[in-house]
Amino acid sequence: MKPGRVAKQDNEYERRGTANVFGDIEPKAGVHLTKVTPTRASPEFADFIESFANRYPEAQTVHLVMDNLSSHKRKALVDRFGEEHGGLLWDRYTVHYTPTHGSWLNQAEREVGLFAKQCLGKRRLGDIRILRAEARAWNRRINRQRTTIDWMFDRKKARKQFKYKYKTKRS
Repeated sequence: MKPGRVAKQDNEYERRGTANVFGDIEPKAGVHLTKVTPTRASPEFADFIESFANRYPEAQTVHLVMDNLSSHKRKALVDRFGEEHGGLLWDRYTVHYTPTHGSWLNQAEREVGLFAKQCLGKRRLGDIRILRAEARAWNRRINRQRTTIDWMFDRKKARKQFKYKYKTKRS
């Protein structure tokens, strides 16, 4: 500050910890689930995947679309549940990883954005128990509405968006 100048004030953001939110969406059924965990480490991921599989015991194959996070691998399930159970669990899934720079194509990313906007708004929750309670309430609310996702982005539109040009091999 100097005499004759307007005083300026700076806001300092104080981080008080983080939490992870896993998202599970059945886009055509309008089923949404978010699960709050302390971290996004492999054991939490494995538990989330097992709980998801337990919801559909009759399903032979479940398609997973997710980002390429290092914990989103077969190893996470095997480390958590052992080779037999973890391997069988992973084999029930057909895994589709989103492109490295295409996370905006991932419906889970959009779901987390929706969750953040509708559930949290601009609030910062300093207690994971409160965040979990808020997440459960949001899940109940959005699932009553059966909000579906009509995903209309196909390969042709993606190629146009990314300005993809077919390359021909030279003879």
